[in-house]
Amino acid sequence: MKLEENKYFKTVVKDAWPYTVGAILLALFNITLLIVRGSPWGISGVLLYWGAKIYKALGGPLQNWAFYSNPANLKGVETPFFSHAGSLMILGIIIGAFFASLAASQFKIRKIKTYRQVIAAVLGGLLMGYATRVALGCNIGGFFSAVASFSLHGWVFGVFVMVGAWIGSKLLVKFFM
Repeated sequence: MKLEENKYFKTVVKDAWPYTVGAILLALFNITLLIVRGSPWGISGVLLYWGAKIYKALGGPLQNWAFYSNPANLKGVETPFFSHAGSLMILGIIIGAFFASLAASQFKIRKIKTYRQVIAAVLGGLLMGYATRVALGCNIGGFFSAVASFSLHGWVFGVFVMVGAWIGSKLLVKFFM
């Protein structure tokens, strides 16, 4: 019997899981991270350090930036990649998502149809990156971990993410579809 024909393989790997299972697993992972690392789940801060490492490797001076004048913030840049817990976590998320999409036969490389798609993707990425730093976190740190920590700002963040997603979807349909 092929692995793909095994009903347990199909149920666990290929088929979509119920949202409740995903929510419970995410909550358990966040609690585990809080216990092991001493801080809740966050993504965008680590990506900030990745960008700073690249900028520094290209010869850019970080000491001129107010954010990196704080030694705690500079420590994240100076920590080697494979010694940085957040970097390892994000690398694991990327690799895990890749293998999960392969196992579910959902991995596809799609052809870019128009330059408008490229412009929309680049502008969307830049706006999301900027907003993530202004909001001091992405939907993981700013909403998921904040709500789990009983923080009011997480709920405010969630409301405005919904409003922004609604506006963004209307703009996407109007200008790029």
